[in-house]
Formats: sequence, structure tokens, C-alpha cells
Amino acid sequence: MVCLGNICRSPLAEGILQDKAFKRGLTWSIESAGTNGYHTGEPPHKLSQKVAKLNGINISNQRSMRFTATDFDVYDKIFSMAADVTGEMRRIAGNKFDASKVELLTNELFPGENVDVPDPWYGPEPGYHEVYKLIDNACEAIIAKYTILNNQYSTIK
Repeated sequence: MVCLGNICRSPLAEGILQDKAFKRGLTWSIESAGTNGYHTGEPPHKLSQKVAKLNGINISNQRSMRFTATDFDVYDKIFSMAADVTGEMRRIAGNKFDASKVELLTNELFPGENVDVPDPWYGPEPGYHEVYKLIDNACEAIIAKYTILNNQYSTIK
């Protein structure tokens, strides 16, 4: 799960997908990262934490980390929160970029539409609730799709 700073969208996506996988007995390894290093080592945004907690998910122990080219060696599937994030992943990874491993998260809900998950960073709390709902629905689609594929993926970023 990758966004720009790894403090708003991708920590929510990590927490939501971990919760859903755990509840279904899946042993997936799920992490998140950001394409910039502005917040490395910081916890998720307070409103991301609040919205997650209101939905029964604790993301307070997560710490922002930076996306690296070696992530393509480690993860089976990498979900991007937005097209500009995918572009930054391509730049960071260089010749390690593997387009077959990358998908916009919302394409799990709206195949081929390439809709970005809105960045709630600059807005008020209601935007975080909307982002949570969108990510939650996409993560539910991931669980349904990839468990049908016989647990094809075990490591997700």
C-alpha cells in the first residue's frame, strides 16, 4: 500500500487489509510506504488514526517508511493510492519497476478506471471518513478476489 507520505491513505489501507486478512485467517504480510521521505519514522496522521479506531482498527503503532526499489523483490503485489504515486514508484525503482505487480487500489473496485484515492491531508475530518470507506471497499474486493485465486499473494505493499 503506497501513497506519498505514508501517513494518511496507505496506513489506513495497511490497517484495513491486515484486519480483513486476519479475520479470514489469511497469513498475508501487509505493509505500507510513501514515495517521499518527509514523514519517515512518524506515526499515521491523527485523523487517520481516529477514523481507523472508530472502525475498530488500531494503526497507531505503524511508522512511516519510504518506498524503495527493492520492494519489487519483496512484495507479490503493490497497490498505489494514485497515478502520481505510481509515477514516483516507477522513478524510484528504475529498471526494477515491474508493472505486473502494480495496481491502483481503486481498480479493484472500478477496473480500468484508474481513479485516485483522494488525499485527505489538506482537508477536514469528513474527508478521512470518505477515504476510509473507499479503501475499505477496495480491500474487501482484494480479499474476495485474491482468496478466490487460492491465496496467490502473500506479501502486499
